[in-house]
Amino acid sequence: MDLDTPHEIAGEPATGWQDPAPFLRGVAWLDAEGQPVRADPEDAMRLPWDTGERAALPIGMRIEFTARGATAVEIRYRARVPEPGEALHELAHTFALWQGDRCLGETTATPHREGRVRIQLPCSAGPFTIHPPETQAPHIDAVRAVGGMIAPTRRTARWLVHGDSITEGWWSTRPAHAWPAVVGRTLGLDTVNLGYAGGGRGELPTAEQIARLPADVLTLAFGTNCWSAIPFSAPLMRETTLAFLRLVRRGHRKTPLLLVSPLLRPEAERTPNALGATLAELRAAMESATRELIDAGDDALQLLSGQGLLEPHHLMDGLHPTDEGHARVAAAVARALAPLVPKPPRADSRGLGAEQQGD
Repeated sequence: MDLDTPHEIAGEPATGWQDPAPFLRGVAWLDAEGQPVRADPEDAMRLPWDTGERAALPIGMRIEFTARGATAVEIRYRARVPEPGEALHELAHTFALWQGDRCLGETTATPHREGRVRIQLPCSAGPFTIHPPETQAPHIDAVRAVGGMIAPTRRTARWLVHGDSITEGWWSTRPAHAWPAVVGRTLGLDTVNLGYAGGGRGELPTAEQIARLPADVLTLAFGTNCWSAIPFSAPLMRETTLAFLRLVRRGHRKTPLLLVSPLLRPEAERTPNALGATLAELRAAMESATRELIDAGDDALQLLSGQGLLEPHHLMDGLHPTDEGHARVAAAVARALAPLVPKPPRADSRGLGAEQQGD
């Protein structure tokens, strides 16, 4: 779809602008300006700078709605536009419209600091999902229907998934192709993506932030950056995994939790890092810590080994999966998660923040 953004189309009046908040999914926190962010803005000083930087991008945020008589939906948004010569300056803003597991089309817009995009809808009530662009941190200001009405979709079970750049979706060709997005569609979850490129090193403040968030199901998928970005020994990896899981469990004592150990990284599997640990040894240490807690009685904790989920040809750069690789990871995670998703959502999975507030 090509973009044209007239205020009205003859014969198809647009209804009034609506607050986007009820339509947004994949939201964890809001900053002081009401912008969705992926780390607690009141706890930012304890996070590494790279995690804080990536958390400012609305990775995984979506607009979900049903339609009645509407021929299109308009979105008013703001985004940072890089100056000429800066990276990503020429990258268009792309809005992808999905219904179920099918992409119905994409609408591209020339980047503007204040823009408006119109997305044509098929003759269907939906439900529909719009994946907005994730670069330049777009802020959705308002939404409205053209020629009919739109309404927010029903809330579904909330899935928090934490990891690194692979979880964030690097090298997937579209946000909707990242493995957390695919799992969310498959299982009908409200996916909240807490993957941080360069991060996912078992940062304990992140574990405490996750413990404060409401969730119906959890997934932790980190560890590959513990081989290189900040080198871990195998004993440190084991103790970090234990500490991370125990902190998360302070807010989610019985919430179903799936831990996915590091995926294939050929260069690292048998190569010692600066502390003498191979990725295979780090993976084994993480899995050993997880099994220890399961054996100690955590029957809501499950383990999915990342070893064997991918082959080298599923990696674009020796580390990040291709779309096919993301799909393979998604299929394995969905199989493991499916029996764990509570229906209806659990009453005791509100997060430590709700408990502290006496909610």
